[in-house]
Amino acid sequence: MSTNERATRALRDILRNPGNDVCADCGAPGPSWGSCSLGVFICLACSGIHRNIPNVSKVKSLSLAHWEDHEVQFMADNGNELMKSKYEAAVPVYYYKPTHKDCQVLREQWIRAKYERKEFTEPGKAFTYEDGIRDCLLMKRGRDNGQFLSRRFVLSVREGTLKYFTKYDAKEPKAVIQVASINATFQPEKIGNPNGMQITYLKDYSTRNIFVYHDNGKEIVDWLNSIRAVQLHYLKVAFPGATDAELVPKLTRNFLKEGYMEKTGPRQTEGFKKRWFTLDHRRLMYFKDQLDAFAKGEVFLGNKDHGYNVFPCLPAGTHCNGAWQHGITIETPDRSFLFTCETESDQQDWLKHFNDVVSAPMSPQDFTMEALFKHRH
Repeated sequence: MSTNERATRALRDILRNPGNDVCADCGAPGPSWGSCSLGVFICLACSGIHRNIPNVSKVKSLSLAHWEDHEVQFMADNGNELMKSKYEAAVPVYYYKPTHKDCQVLREQWIRAKYERKEFTEPGKAFTYEDGIRDCLLMKRGRDNGQFLSRRFVLSVREGTLKYFTKYDAKEPKAVIQVASINATFQPEKIGNPNGMQITYLKDYSTRNIFVYHDNGKEIVDWLNSIRAVQLHYLKVAFPGATDAELVPKLTRNFLKEGYMEKTGPRQTEGFKKRWFTLDHRRLMYFKDQLDAFAKGEVFLGNKDHGYNVFPCLPAGTHCNGAWQHGITIETPDRSFLFTCETESDQQDWLKHFNDVVSAPMSPQDFTMEALFKHRH
């Protein structure tokens, strides 16, 4: 057996150790690369990020590269779990840890924060995300003209608000947003920028979208985690007896699903029109264009025990004028909503998400949201 074959077999054995079966950074199953300077097993995508910080991490393919005996031994002595206890010793509970499904900028800044900046190695360390004020210029998409222009954004822990100003020295903000009502999620493909972030919030019971980016990846990811830090601060005040595990799911979240469907109007005799749909927790919003500032409409999805149901078809006799034939009916206590999908696989994916939502028990906040929807409509 050659030296290289022996090293490959040894690495395969080390991969069987607890924690080594997934990427140390994003959790993707079956890592095929290793950092022989950090002692962690990682996926192909994360190995590319490691390669961009050569002063910190030296990466090698587990099966294609030549491994020295001392490098193999280093991987055996360390491994994902031990290195996690070192480099993730003090990750703040609100910090968004990306998965393999998240975009490049989130994963890159998580990896740089861990290994390059060593942000989480010392308990009790002060974090930039917890500064009382975050004040910065972000590029914001204009609501009407679609142009991105520089705007000043100010996040205040004391006030619990996010403000933005059309001019840097403006006395009055263009908008004052309560941080408790904010969701923020990275949307590089939709926005057309690798650092693109979508901020949504409730304005007069309607969802408002703001699309922003910053040329510096660290800056925009710091904004996300600063928003989450402020949200956790206010949740702890609002729910003093709640545990961190109960509160963290209430922070910013990724949308459950987005994509195009066609829908018809309330009389169900109007033509089906193509709309962009976003499912955010229990709110299904639809837009004429995916970068619209305001939703054209919203549907609240409650629990199936309270009159909410989902069916994989349209009611008998529905006149379907569009090219899309794969129907979905959402039944609420007040009315039914009819949609069509382009493909059966897309229909099945939407149905899975809708059924997951209506099967989940409703929280007190969900009942409050349901009451607001009924009041508004």
